[in-house]
Amino acid sequence: MASEALVHVIDDDDAMRDSLSFLLESAGFEARAYDSATAFIEGAARLSGGCIVTDVRMPGMNGLEMTRHLKALHVDLPIIMITGHGDVPLAVEAMKAGVADFLEKPFDDDALLRAIRMAIDQAKPGAARVGAEPFQTLLASLSPRETEVLRGVVEGKANKVIAFELGISPRTVEVYRANVMTKTGASGLSELIRMALTAGFD
Repeated sequence: MASEALVHVIDDDDAMRDSLSFLLESAGFEARAYDSATAFIEGAARLSGGCIVTDVRMPGMNGLEMTRHLKALHVDLPIIMITGHGDVPLAVEAMKAGVADFLEKPFDDDALLRAIRMAIDQAKPGAARVGAEPFQTLLASLSPRETEVLRGVVEGKANKVIAFELGISPRTVEVYRANVMTKTGASGLSELIRMALTAGFD
């Protein structure tokens, strides 16, 4: 099995680790499982190739702290973070720290496999990088209110918080968010945030 197809699964939940490992191996990847970020980091400096799939909330070192630690060790494996709905602000912060993608639970198996393949492809030497300009053009098409809502999303704020700050209803925020998704063509929250960060929207 090529090193590019190696996926490191980090989760303190035994059932989730087993489930993810089974899914990955069924899809042709080699999976290695770890029950904590600390257990993974012990051998991280010797790694090359592959991808990391990690839960965001774990006892001891969480996914965001692990991401920063790996960057300090110059370990550049792409990281896909699994997050509960309430952990989206943490996942957004992790994307700003360099995480390739995040998926909200419950997620579709195919969505995870697509994210892993894309992350591995993007990490290969010579992989094409999309510049900021296309995303800047897309974001320029947003109305002032849609831009304000997007700013709240990029800051990891919940709809009700954005609604309170803008003096509108949570339902109206949902409508603006849907408009933003349509105008940008983003397939999900993580893609929308990646677009915004690539465009320098912060």
